[in-house]
Amino acid sequence: MIRLPDAARRFLLGLTLGAVALTFIAAAGAQSRQTNTNARPRPTPVVVPRLPQRATPTPTPAIINVPVTPDDTPPPPPPTPTPKPKPTPTPKPVEDTLDESDVVKVTSNLVVVPVAVTDAGGNAVQGLKREDFLLEEEGRAQELQSVGTAEEVPLDIVILFDISSSVTAKDFFTRQQEAAARFLRLVMKPVDRAAVVTIADKPALAQPLAPAEATAAAILKIPPAAKAVPTAFYDTVTFAAKYLADNAPGNHRRVILAVTDGDDNFSTAVREQTVAEYEALKKAEAQDATLPVGERAAARRDLQSRHARAIQGVQRAVQGADSVFYSINPGGPSVRLNEISMRAQTGMQTVADATGGTAYVPARNEDLDAIFRQIAAELRAQYLLQYLSNNQATAGKFLRIKVTTPPRPDTRIRARQGYFKKG
Repeated sequence: MIRLPDAARRFLLGLTLGAVALTFIAAAGAQSRQTNTNARPRPTPVVVPRLPQRATPTPTPAIINVPVTPDDTPPPPPPTPTPKPKPTPTPKPVEDTLDESDVVKVTSNLVVVPVAVTDAGGNAVQGLKREDFLLEEEGRAQELQSVGTAEEVPLDIVILFDISSSVTAKDFFTRQQEAAARFLRLVMKPVDRAAVVTIADKPALAQPLAPAEATAAAILKIPPAAKAVPTAFYDTVTFAAKYLADNAPGNHRRVILAVTDGDDNFSTAVREQTVAEYEALKKAEAQDATLPVGERAAARRDLQSRHARAIQGVQRAVQGADSVFYSINPGGPSVRLNEISMRAQTGMQTVADATGGTAYVPARNEDLDAIFRQIAAELRAQYLLQYLSNNQATAGKFLRIKVTTPPRPDTRIRARQGYFKKG
C-alpha cells in the first residue's frame, strides 16, 4: 500500500469535504425552493375581454331561406308563398277581336250542299273541280268556299229499318237485312260511319255511328216485330235528322236511307186523328152502319192535311241537318193499289226531291240489291259544296238553291232545292 505524504492527504481530504458541503448546500436550496413554491397561492387567471370587432358569422346548418332568430324569441311561421304574378295579356287591336255575334253570323251563313252528278246514262261523273260548278241562291251566284269529293269527305249515314207490322209480314225481311249489310260494306270507307234506327211505334237507336262491319252486324241481328205494332215514320226520320245534326261533324256528308213503305199511323202529328178515325169506323161497324158521307170526307181531308204538314216538318228537319234522304219501298208496285200507300210513297218522294236524294220503288224483290248498288255508286261519286251565303234574309225564310255544271251541260244534277235560313 502506498503511503502518501501528510500534505497530500490533507489536500485530498479538504477537496472531499468541500464537495460534500457543496452537495448539502445544493440539496437544501432545492428543498427551500420547493417549499416556497407550494406555499405561494396560484394566481387567478385574468380574463381579458375581447375588443368588439366585426365578427365573421358562422354558417348555420339549416334549411335555406329560414331566418336565424334569437334564442328567446320563438321562430316565426314559414312565410306564405307568394304566387307569381301572371303577365297581363297584350290587348288585341279592335279590328282583330271577334265577339260572339260575329261567330254566330259566320256559322249561320255557311251552307253545305251535297251534290250528285250523273251523265245521260245514269253513271256517276267524277273528277269535277270547283270551277266546274255554278251555285245560285235566289238567282244570285255564290262564291264556293270548297268542293270536296267522296274520297276526301267522310260519310255519316243512318239506316232506318222498318220492323213494324206494315212491312215485316213480307217474306223477304231477311233479304232486306242482308242487302243493307252488303250495301254498307260496299259504300263505306274506313273513315265512314253508319248508325241504325228502327221504325216501329217509336224510333229506337239500334246501333250508334260505327264502322261498316259493326253496323252491318247490328242490322243482321234486328228481329222483326213480335206482334203487330203501329208505325211512327215521321217521328223516326226527324229523330235520325237530329241524331246526325248532333253527332256528325258539319263538314261530313250526311245521309238518311229508309227501308220502309213510309206509311205512318202513329207519329205525333197524325196519331190523334188516325186513332179517332179508326175508332169511328170501328164504332160504325159495330152498329152495322156507315159514317155519313160528309162526316167521313171531312175526317179524311183533315187527316190528309195533317200528313201534309207532317211531311213538311220532316223535310225541314232533314234539310236543317244538311242531309240527303233516300228511301227504298219494299212494297214494290203494290204501293199504287191504295190511297194510303200512294200518299206514303209521295211523301217520301217529296223529302227525297227536296234534299237531293231519290225514293226508289223496286219493280221486283230481286231488284233490291241493284238499287242498293245504285245508291252506293252515287254516294261514292258525291260532291260536297260549301259557301257563305251573302243573302240577308231573316231567320226561318226558305232560300232556293240551284246547282249547274256549265262546262258539262249534259250532266244531271241532284242537290237540295234550298234551305231554311238559320238564326
